[in-house]
Amino acid sequence: MLSARSLFQEIIDNDDSYQLFCSIAASGEAQGGWENARIAALVPPAMADLAPKITRHGADEDKHGRIFHQLLRKRGLPPVPVPPETDYTMLLEKHGIGLAHSKLRADERLTDEDIVVYLAHSRVTEQRAADQMVMLVRDFGDHPEVGKAIRMISNDEDNHLAYCHEELLRLAREGHGRTIQRVLRESALAEIAVYRDVSLAVMDHMGRILKWPRAKSAALAAGILGLYAYERFAGWHKAVSLREPERRNALGGPPVAAAPELV
Repeated sequence: MLSARSLFQEIIDNDDSYQLFCSIAASGEAQGGWENARIAALVPPAMADLAPKITRHGADEDKHGRIFHQLLRKRGLPPVPVPPETDYTMLLEKHGIGLAHSKLRADERLTDEDIVVYLAHSRVTEQRAADQMVMLVRDFGDHPEVGKAIRMISNDEDNHLAYCHEELLRLAREGHGRTIQRVLRESALAEIAVYRDVSLAVMDHMGRILKWPRAKSAALAAGILGLYAYERFAGWHKAVSLREPERRNALGGPPVAAAPELV
């Protein structure tokens, strides 16, 4: 029987598929860390109070990248190149979601609207990340090799999502409500299409590594397309709603500079 638990177990049991999985995850987290660091450096003066939280957001993602590299080292595996069709972060940028890297590489201050766009985009992508980590904690939180890493990352993702909710609600009260709702909707609809494409690409690579039969690969592809159809019809609404989070000032503390040893 196909299930998320059985698929992930199969991936982590094989060195080659585990190597690809951790490499993709590490690359995405490192990219997110760079983006947040640049946004924090370019934040407009009117929103300077957000800079420490954006810095903390980026530091957490850098930490996650180091955690995935630690997982590879523990098994004696080097990272491998990430196939471009599996690069979620870069594909989002190509679809115009979030702030363009050309803008982040420049030395000009961002605008207030740029920060609204960043937070709305983050609210959508952090929902995906938080939901995925909840599932992994449920199924693998006690796993001797990856359980500690999964629990730590899941806690951080919950903090990131709470931060996005809290700051977007504050900005909505300050008059940015229409922009927030527009960007949330655009980001959510684009993200579900990118997630579909990346999921299909990742499963294609895993299928070749693990030598899945055609029927299994076809069933997984059908499941991914079914999820996309649901999200395109109704599921995307979850990623655009805003509510006061239970965790307040979730990124108010200092960044954690080093990744804990996964022993």
